[in-house]
Amino acid sequence: MMILRSAPPSPFARKVRIALSLLRLDGEVRIEAADTGDLHDSLRTQNPLGKIPVLIAEDGTAFYDSRVILDYLDDRAGGGKIIPREPAERLAALQLQALCDGILDASILTVYEGRWRPAEKHEAKWLDHQAGKVTRALAVLEAAPPPLASKSSLPHVGQIALACVLGYRDLRFGGTWRRDHPRLVAWLDDFAARVPAYAATAA
Repeated sequence: MMILRSAPPSPFARKVRIALSLLRLDGEVRIEAADTGDLHDSLRTQNPLGKIPVLIAEDGTAFYDSRVILDYLDDRAGGGKIIPREPAERLAALQLQALCDGILDASILTVYEGRWRPAEKHEAKWLDHQAGKVTRALAVLEAAPPPLASKSSLPHVGQIALACVLGYRDLRFGGTWRRDHPRLVAWLDDFAARVPAYAATAA
């Protein structure tokens, strides 16, 4: 059985959990909690960066980060399930995933600034820099939300990542993105209706 090292609030781990459900591999994995702040957690031997998620295969091979894990799971499920085979579609899905992962990185850095530094030491330029990434990326996505395929087709990795981005912005930023992004609100409602794992993996 595979082992997924993760923590419930992690949007990157959520990507993996949704993929496991979509690919019907969730019965082949055991989820083990990981504490990225614990120097004694074995996470650091499984991923030298000490980050989650990490997926450990039956032979002990550890896969990280979430993009690599999703690639591994897609291949394990037969390929072409959540990562399209056709080159143009594949690149579009991977680029969307990269954009969404960038939003998550900027969002998490903003959270960490608030969590680890006292308010009087917050760096406004740094926070504005991260906020600018999020604002620009969400504007691009609002202008053209990625269309979901027929209900018989699985969402691809980029769409999974986008759902996790919006969920994380709801969780950590009070859903402030919703006011100016009605098309993304509708898109997320559609995704959640099609993918029960979205609600099931909410922190």
